[in-house]
Amino acid sequence: MSSSQSLGGASRAGRVLGPYLDRIIKNAAWRKHSALVASCKSILDRLDSIVDSPIEPTSLLAGLSPTDAEALLYPLILALDSASPKVAEPALDAIHRLFSLSLFRSEIDDASGDSAPVATRLVVSVCACGATGDDALELAMLRVLVASVRSPAVMLRGECLVHIVKSCYNVYLGSQSATNQLCAKSALAQILLIVFARVEADAMDIAIKTVLIADVMDLADRGFNDSNLAQATKKFINEAMAGSEVAVLEDKPRDPEVVERNVGDDADGVSKIREDGFLLFKNLCKFSMKFAAPGENPDDPLLLRGKVISLELLKMVMDNAGIFWLTNERFLGAIKQYLCLSLLKNSGLSMMSIFQLLCSIFLVLLFKFRSGLKGELGIFFPMFVLRVLENVLQPSFLQKMTVLNLVEKMCQDPQLIIDIFVNYDCDVDAPNIFERIVNGLLKTALGVPAGSSTTLSPAQDATFQTESIKCLATIIKCMGTWMDQQLRNGESSTLSSDIDNSTENSSSINGEEGTSMDYDLHSDVNSGLSDTITLEQRRAYKLEFQKGISLFNRKPSKGIDYLINTKKIGGSPEEVASFLKNTAGLNATIIGDYLGERDEFPLKVMHAYVDSLNFEHLDFGDAIRFLLRGFRLPGEAQKIDRIMEKFAERYCKCNPSAFISADTAYVLAYSVILLNTDAHNNMVKYKMSKSDFIRNNRGIDDGKDLPEDYLGSLYDQIVKEEIKMKADTSAPQNKQASSINKLLGLDNILNLVNWKQTEEKALGTSDMLIKHIQEQFKEKSGKLECTFYSVTDTAILRFMMEVCWAPMMAAFSVTLDQSDDKAATSQSLLGFRYAVHVTSVMHMHTQRDAYVTSVAKFTYLHCAADMRQKNVDAVKAIMSIAIEDGNYLQESWEHVLTCLSRFEHLHLLGEGAPSDASFFSVSIPDSDDKSQKSPRATNLKKKGNALQNPAVMAVVRGGSYDSASVGSNIAGLVSPEQINNFITNLHLLDQIGSFELNHICAHSERLNGDSIVAFVRALCKVSMAELQSPIDPRVFSLTKIVEIAHYNMNRIRLVWSRIWGVLSDFFVSVGLSENLSVAFFVMDSLRQLAMKFLEREELANYNFQNEFLRPFVVIMQKSTSSEIRELIVRCISQMVLSRVSNVKSGWKSVFTVFTIAAADERKNIVLLAFGTMEKIVRDYFLYIIETETTTFTACVKCLITFTNSKFNSDASLNAIAFLRFCAVKLAEGGLVRYDENNECTHANGDLSEGFFSNCKDDHAYWVPLLTGLSKLTSDPRTAIRKGAMEVLFHILKDHGHLFSATFWINIFKSTIFPIFSDEHKINGGHKVSAEVNYEQLGEDPKNAEIIAIAAGCVVDILVIFFDVVRSQFVHVVEILSSYVRSPYRQSSSIGLTALLQLAKHVGKNLSETEWMHILLSLKNSAASSFPVVTRVVEVMSKVEIPDRFQSYSDAGEYSDQDSFNDDEDANMEKASYMVVRLKDHIAVLLSTIETAQKLYKSHQASFSAGHISILLDTFSSISSHSTELSSQASLHQKLERACSLLEISEPPVVHFENECHHNHLIMLKNILRDNVPVSPGPSIASQIVLECDQILNIYLSCAGYGSAKQDAAEKELGLQRALPLVSSKKEELAARTSLAVSALKALGELDSNVFRRNLPLVFPLLVDLVRCEHSSREVLLVLCDVFQSSLGPVFSSL
Repeated sequence: MSSSQSLGGASRAGRVLGPYLDRIIKNAAWRKHSALVASCKSILDRLDSIVDSPIEPTSLLAGLSPTDAEALLYPLILALDSASPKVAEPALDAIHRLFSLSLFRSEIDDASGDSAPVATRLVVSVCACGATGDDALELAMLRVLVASVRSPAVMLRGECLVHIVKSCYNVYLGSQSATNQLCAKSALAQILLIVFARVEADAMDIAIKTVLIADVMDLADRGFNDSNLAQATKKFINEAMAGSEVAVLEDKPRDPEVVERNVGDDADGVSKIREDGFLLFKNLCKFSMKFAAPGENPDDPLLLRGKVISLELLKMVMDNAGIFWLTNERFLGAIKQYLCLSLLKNSGLSMMSIFQLLCSIFLVLLFKFRSGLKGELGIFFPMFVLRVLENVLQPSFLQKMTVLNLVEKMCQDPQLIIDIFVNYDCDVDAPNIFERIVNGLLKTALGVPAGSSTTLSPAQDATFQTESIKCLATIIKCMGTWMDQQLRNGESSTLSSDIDNSTENSSSINGEEGTSMDYDLHSDVNSGLSDTITLEQRRAYKLEFQKGISLFNRKPSKGIDYLINTKKIGGSPEEVASFLKNTAGLNATIIGDYLGERDEFPLKVMHAYVDSLNFEHLDFGDAIRFLLRGFRLPGEAQKIDRIMEKFAERYCKCNPSAFISADTAYVLAYSVILLNTDAHNNMVKYKMSKSDFIRNNRGIDDGKDLPEDYLGSLYDQIVKEEIKMKADTSAPQNKQASSINKLLGLDNILNLVNWKQTEEKALGTSDMLIKHIQEQFKEKSGKLECTFYSVTDTAILRFMMEVCWAPMMAAFSVTLDQSDDKAATSQSLLGFRYAVHVTSVMHMHTQRDAYVTSVAKFTYLHCAADMRQKNVDAVKAIMSIAIEDGNYLQESWEHVLTCLSRFEHLHLLGEGAPSDASFFSVSIPDSDDKSQKSPRATNLKKKGNALQNPAVMAVVRGGSYDSASVGSNIAGLVSPEQINNFITNLHLLDQIGSFELNHICAHSERLNGDSIVAFVRALCKVSMAELQSPIDPRVFSLTKIVEIAHYNMNRIRLVWSRIWGVLSDFFVSVGLSENLSVAFFVMDSLRQLAMKFLEREELANYNFQNEFLRPFVVIMQKSTSSEIRELIVRCISQMVLSRVSNVKSGWKSVFTVFTIAAADERKNIVLLAFGTMEKIVRDYFLYIIETETTTFTACVKCLITFTNSKFNSDASLNAIAFLRFCAVKLAEGGLVRYDENNECTHANGDLSEGFFSNCKDDHAYWVPLLTGLSKLTSDPRTAIRKGAMEVLFHILKDHGHLFSATFWINIFKSTIFPIFSDEHKINGGHKVSAEVNYEQLGEDPKNAEIIAIAAGCVVDILVIFFDVVRSQFVHVVEILSSYVRSPYRQSSSIGLTALLQLAKHVGKNLSETEWMHILLSLKNSAASSFPVVTRVVEVMSKVEIPDRFQSYSDAGEYSDQDSFNDDEDANMEKASYMVVRLKDHIAVLLSTIETAQKLYKSHQASFSAGHISILLDTFSSISSHSTELSSQASLHQKLERACSLLEISEPPVVHFENECHHNHLIMLKNILRDNVPVSPGPSIASQIVLECDQILNIYLSCAGYGSAKQDAAEKELGLQRALPLVSSKKEELAARTSLAVSALKALGELDSNVFRRNLPLVFPLLVDLVRCEHSSREVLLVLCDVFQSSLGPVFSSL
């Protein structure tokens, strides 16, 4: 070691170089390399005197002066130039050490040649060593080059860096050693990794990672795949990157000036590092575009290897590219200008490795640079991906597999798929890439159409189908992943440009960024598209625009009209022409046909189209080519003529000096078209020669010939190069409709997805195509629409799913149906699961249902005999869907649960368990025993005698998916082979256990509110279908319903109420089933749920318990089965008695059920319900009234209903007694606190049925009780009516002190008044308007008894609580007077008695007004009865009394409504009825007079003058009425004859008249006697005189002496008084004697002055009395006394 160190001297550089110089001297040939040896020795000697000095910036070696450094390096250059391996190798090792230890410091530029600097010459010499062909030198050179690039002290610039890379290229391509080739490849990768890492950081001294050999090997040729090669390459790259002595050498800091010099900017502002990186990238792209020269072999292996390595390196550069590439305009432009061009030029090569590399680079660009390369990627997509995907018949297997792999890798970034759709499918100027990818995958998945020829083998086609299905599943999966991620992140629904000023705001998983150029250019556009709605509009616009294009390609005129009407294009010819000229996707032939039309508008469009073309300075042939590049000439000559005519006019206008006139151009254009067809149509045998062409065009220039040279040149041009019209770009649609598609209903879907816009196709890599695409690049980069957008709103998935759901469903469905490949079917099922997830979360109900239905159908559970493993996998998939996406399935739950139901059915059949139908076929009590005895010997899996099981037969026969009962509609026998297949398939179902089924039910607890409701609704529907099966009813879903209800009962009430709303309707429907066993099972399930639910405590004023028990009520109401009704009563009784403390609002349903039971026709149901009601009321009354008033109302209604029981009167009476018990409980303290100030208010006095609704809670409990009893008083059964009446008024009497005045008023209005008449309605004025059914009242003694009780009770109430209810006094009087007005004596007597009783007890407290009401009621009642006489007279006037008639012993028989056959019987019946009516009428009026007298006698002191006046009017009116009745002679005569024939007594008309006048006279005398004040008017004495006058006139008339006035009146009226029989006249006279006596005595008792004043009136009567005949001397005696006492003094005074 010491000797070696002495060779180099004291400097660091010397110590490094000394040993290597010594090796050079030793290895050199002295003669051949004499100069080299001399130089080395000289340097060694010089090193001995050199020591390290401070670092100088211009020095190439650290520690040495520039002169010494150059001198020291000179021998190394000589050694390298010697081309001798023995000499050059030590020199390379020395240089490698200098670079590794950073002793060599320099910036090496692009200068070359002898005048180049030493450093440049050194690098050039090193690179030259690679051409020697020596393997060791090649490796040493590679090592030095890597170290030079790696050294932070050396900046290799420009062409020097490129030269280094070329040298490595040369070794890779030219070396004979596989090791050297792989090392060269590794060196290239490492160099590029270093350079572009520095470009990214814009610094020299950075951390550099060593290239991984595995990465290099992945891209290497197959011959390189050797472990020894890998180890050698790894060792090489490690040595090149580090060196063996780096660790022991001191790494001193670099001079800041050197650093500044190295990274300084060039004149254009770009750092040297990045400038060099740009140049190197540009050259790499050029290397990749190197093609064979003309005449060389285009498939030269060396050339292709160079392309491959270049593309590999470019891929590596792009893989490691960072954010700088996307943010720097120049580097992004380099990608567009060079890399994209390289991809374009190499795309036409057939070498598979190149295509794979192109796809890999394209994928990297897609991942990292899509925001900056939107336009370019939009062109490459059709070129690399779509062209291959859409080629179904003749694809390259490896190429298509590469593309399928590419699509799969694209899905690794979910945002990428979203961005593709947003930026291309939603962009009018871009192709529908996402849609076409999906449709291309669909075509591949469907395989080669039947009958088509293809280059693919069946295995290859199957592989394609599997891979395409996998890609589709991966696409939908990544969409779901992106959606879940966005939902988790909770990002706002905004559309924002991916381009931002700062890199911090540029968000992408793969480092995707936008360029500042794009952002600045399109910031306004981005702000205008800041909402997803705008994106939706763009998508809709594009769809409509494409629809217009498609319509144009079929019917051009309609297409143009559609586009104009939808405002997609303008309506002017110029705008339409621009559309035809610039729009991609239009059929060139259709454009030509449209332009050639003769209609006005197409003609204008054609003119505008041609006028838009500029033919200036174009040769005539070129002008025609330019014209026809946009459309194909039509085949019709007239159309061609019109187009050529316009072309000629335009050409001459652009080139005025070309021809004399447009006619020349027109003829020549036509001739050129003909020549083109002639020359290039193979069908033309005899071609046109040049002379023929010239001859055909003679004289066309206004009679002159065109120059022959001109025509000859034009001929040569056309013959040499055909005028090729633009090819028709409308791709024919592939109509694939196989029988399976029709079977699955996929034909419509396939037709839907086959419609698409015009497809771009790769046309090769000609210069013209490259030029055209480059123009497209420039055009795209200049458009605003190249702005790249990135969305975070999941709403975009709806648009994506609208595009892809149908193709995906078609692909998955066809694959599942036709393929048995495990991988393909698994991917299809995964695709279904992901599709359901996306469509569910995005609320795309139609699409979700379609996917779920498809999976359900593919389970084949409806046709188990045909099941295979893929169908079992479908069952697993649908279970997974239920678990994963249950919150979004909604209506699709029905399909899921149907599958679960069918699966469970098959499972039970396989286990040999008895069917549910076997339980339903026996009675419920015996079902348990039967089930225990049922043998399980029919276990199908043990191949028992399954043919004897009808349920198995039905399942084996199978059915359609939509059939409710599998196999129920299919008849026929089943073969043993089918049974065996079925049993085998049942073994497949063992893969799925019952745990999965139970897990779905248990998982229901995790569903949200809406989802659990949908789940329950679907489960109820499935259960209904199970139970309604006519052959095999099942209860699987019903038991699951009970489980689900138990699992979810603890949900919040809002959700549980919705769940129960569904369950309630279900239980009602099933509970009414005709199958009683099913109904019993359902009711028992409902009872279990109710018992469970009643364990939960309910707060006051809630109603959910009532809703929960509603099914019992509805079934009780509607069920026709007495067994079900009895079961309901027992269930309710058990629930209530066991959970009575928890029952709150449920009481309403309980009492409703018992109310229905009370009206049941079955006695045991009624008694069972009443027994429970009895216990509830007696023991649990407090629980009833602790909730709300409606509960107590329901209880009362229930008890009232029990009173109507026809089975047991005792029960009815007990129910009434319970009502009184309820009242007692209410009146007891603790339940209700009463306050005298608490009043029940009622707005506006409205007495509608619900007028108690405004009452305070203190009285609310009494309302139903009292109103219920009030209604019971109209019960047809007397005992019930009487009992209800008594209980009602006993309650009011006993507890009325608890009621407020207002409440009492309401009680009267709603409870008491309706008792007396249903027609009593108290209005706002508090008046009573009533018409009692008098006939019914009079004819029914029992009814009269009830009324008597009611009247007495209401009077008692008024008397007891008079101070509180005084306001109702008037109404009570009105009610009583209504009975007084009755023409029947019973009712009238009741009313009069009640009035007397009322006056007796409260008369002293009555006011003048109240007395006035009583007296007026008497007066009005009497007056209201007077029309009875008129009615009797009217009826009797029409009755003919026969001379002789069969007598009846009882006049009551005539009151019956019997019908008689003849008129005589009818007349006698009417007469009998009139007699009865008249008798009752007389009795009523007499009772009224009696009542008036009693009132006067008892309460005379309380009467005022007004009262007396009313009394006198009453007596006077009745007296007058009696006289009028008595005057009806013809009536009396008929009545007398009728009564004689009927053998009944006559009406006491005379007695009635006598009593009326007599009482009237007595009343006047009493008033006169008592000196009671009277109202102004006639005095009482005068009234007495008048009354006496009337009485005496009646007497005299009876005696045959009427007054002169009376006689004159009778004569004037022409009345003929029938002469009575002498005996009857005497009897009447005798009857009137007492009345006449009373009148005479009254006259005698008058004051003398009064008598004298009235003597002119009285005296004639007295005289007549003297001369008439009397039946008794008493009249004469009294008359004598009058003469003596009254007339005597008068006469004596004369």
